[in-house]
Amino acid sequence: MYPDPDAPRRIGPIDALVVAALVAAVWAVSARVSEVLVYRWDWGFLPQALLREGDGGWLEPNLLLEGLLTTIRLSLWAMALASLLGVALGALSTMRRLLPRLAAGAYVGLIRNMPPLVFVFVFYFFISSQITPALGLDVWAREMGPAERAAVSLLLGPPALFENLVAGVLCLALFEAAYISEIVRAGVQSVPAAHVEAGRSLGLNAAQTFRLVVLPQALRAVTPPMAGQFIMLVKNSAIVSLISVQELTFTATELAVSSGRRFETWIVVAAMYFALCFALSRLFARLERRGRLQDAR
Repeated sequence: MYPDPDAPRRIGPIDALVVAALVAAVWAVSARVSEVLVYRWDWGFLPQALLREGDGGWLEPNLLLEGLLTTIRLSLWAMALASLLGVALGALSTMRRLLPRLAAGAYVGLIRNMPPLVFVFVFYFFISSQITPALGLDVWAREMGPAERAAVSLLLGPPALFENLVAGVLCLALFEAAYISEIVRAGVQSVPAAHVEAGRSLGLNAAQTFRLVVLPQALRAVTPPMAGQFIMLVKNSAIVSLISVQELTFTATELAVSSGRRFETWIVVAAMYFALCFALSRLFARLERRGRLQDAR
């Protein structure tokens, strides 16, 4: 019998033993590192790396917090676009016609069998360099008024870096869409054939049956794996630092070089990534639990 996932969790003796073993392992590794590594730790730079005093005397985000905010913006926009592309590809891959299935399968197979680093470079040098200049983002940024600039900066970051952010969003979205399409395809195929036949018997055509009958059930089924894919996208966003997108890893690299505090910088950055991903995992788990309770009513 499997435990109820919605039941309150209690810490048992085995849990306490595992925690104690982890603490002992961390202590042993730290002691060994302190013996071998000759390094003077200095955390005094951290407050200034997170916040700085602005022109009006207010505290503003500095390198690390700016990078974290860019990572959040990048992940949200990339996930929104990747979800749209992934749903479209997943729908194409389940069609009866051969050509749409071949097109979707070719795209998914190409992306999933290419190393992420190689895809980033191929996209940036051969695709993004042709697309982003044609969008005219630099002209749009110069012509914005103060109110529009403030609103757009909240959603997209500094106007001078719009092109970099768009390049990163497109790169991550195209890459993640291949994985989301497989999640959507599995969700569509999990819908019972009897439900599809019931929709057709009501006089719905194929498109209406997919939109009104299949897609809602498929989206409900794919919500948990989509949440995991979003967390994976947040972690994968670090790779676009290689194409000069000023997200958390990029700003951390600049800070580590300029301050000389490499160990402290990367420990803090690792903690920031962990806090962000852990918070997302708890949020999605809570939403999933609430969805199960609503379905049970």
